[in-house]
Amino acid sequence: MTAGLTSLPSAHGARETMDRLEAEIRAKGMTIFARIDHAAGAAAVGMALRPTELLIFGHAKGGTPLMQAAQTIGIDLPLKALVHEDESGQVWLSYNQPGWLAERHGLAGEVAGPVAAMAGMLDTVAAKATQA
Repeated sequence: MTAGLTSLPSAHGARETMDRLEAEIRAKGMTIFARIDHAAGAAAVGMALRPTELLIFGHAKGGTPLMQAAQTIGIDLPLKALVHEDESGQVWLSYNQPGWLAERHGLAGEVAGPVAAMAGMLDTVAAKATQA
């Protein structure tokens, strides 16, 4: 297990999991900045990679207070979520825990509210994307 990373097994295939995640994020009013298909990139250079997609998303209302407190957190924002299929065919959805990001950048109690809200939102959309 990687420190600061939440990984949930999905009841769906990789593409469906990512589609569901994207829909849930949009429904929360957030911006999708990019959806990157790493497997397609690998295929474009003649290499194989199991399904692996990255979604980059966020909302200035959530991220700005963190950047006001420590601009270096901008390296970790906007938020990202990775959907990938492992060697056994299990699909996973992974994302950085907002509390871990705040700790990484030396943020303390002054951003506890926005960090908790961000964590709750991520937990909710991830559960909806991965559960049957």
